[in-house]
Amino acid sequence: MSRCSLIVAVMAALVAVQPLMAEEKWWPSRWGPDDEAGNTNYMTPAKTLAATALIKQGIVVKLGHDYHAEMPIPVGRVFALRIPGAPSSQVLGSNQVVYNDEYLTAEIGQVGTQMDGFGHMGLALGDAADRTKMTFYNGVTAQQMMTPRGLIKHGVEKLKPLFTRGILIDLEGGLGDPLAAGYEVTVADILQTLAWQGMSADDIQPGDALLLHTGWGRLWMVDNQQYASGEPGPGQAAANWLAARQPVLVGMDNWSIDVMPNPTDPNVAVPAHIELLVKNGILLHENLKLAELATRKQYRFAYIFTPLPIRGATGSPGSPIAVY
Repeated sequence: MSRCSLIVAVMAALVAVQPLMAEEKWWPSRWGPDDEAGNTNYMTPAKTLAATALIKQGIVVKLGHDYHAEMPIPVGRVFALRIPGAPSSQVLGSNQVVYNDEYLTAEIGQVGTQMDGFGHMGLALGDAADRTKMTFYNGVTAQQMMTPRGLIKHGVEKLKPLFTRGILIDLEGGLGDPLAAGYEVTVADILQTLAWQGMSADDIQPGDALLLHTGWGRLWMVDNQQYASGEPGPGQAAANWLAARQPVLVGMDNWSIDVMPNPTDPNVAVPAHIELLVKNGILLHENLKLAELATRKQYRFAYIFTPLPIRGATGSPGSPIAVY
């Protein structure tokens, strides 16, 4: 299945399973009925100090990919950079200065290494065209949130900067092989991997950043077509388990976190997105580079990322780092 047809199928299924996904009201959030920051509310001075305690060697690992037009990009989205004028200026002054500017056209929060904000995805709880029933994190509707010039609620600028404990769950190492497209990560897989790493679920604290390494990222810029054709990821059960740990985010080395295609029930679309992002205020960090941390067997580190405060945006690009 092509990525285009896969996305179309996912969105069609999202409408088809409204009653199933909407049986239980998920709002107001634990942070109150007016909250727009979700689990970034866990970012406190105490959480920062707990993260800094993991920095022993001063080593910094870049977790994000470079941005360019050749990277895997969903069909219909755009990333195009131009240098107008090349150079952009006339020659200035007696010392003949020139400079360059760039012009960028892109779905800036939804291509490359990206963090999904709370305005990115929700559920249509009524008629497919009824914006008053399209419901996002904390019960905010599309009618309350959306304008042609950006979101007036749940813009990514409402998120708090992230400086927290990071935990790598190296599924490729723990299970012995890279995971294939359509492989549903289970709770047993996660627990087995944590045990293989000398850890347990008790090592996860609320507000931690949980990064799941599947090995799928090996295809990035090696075989973009295969990378985009599907992916391993958590299904509903694993998403429930992750949500119960109350991390600030779940990040992975794939393009949408969710298993694609869904082997358990093809009619259920992106259950991890719905459980984590929409219902629990847990951010999603997609298209991460996690192989270096896995190779180094560095399972604990400080995770640092500041979402770009683009007012009204649905997500954020940027370069997350691990420091240990």
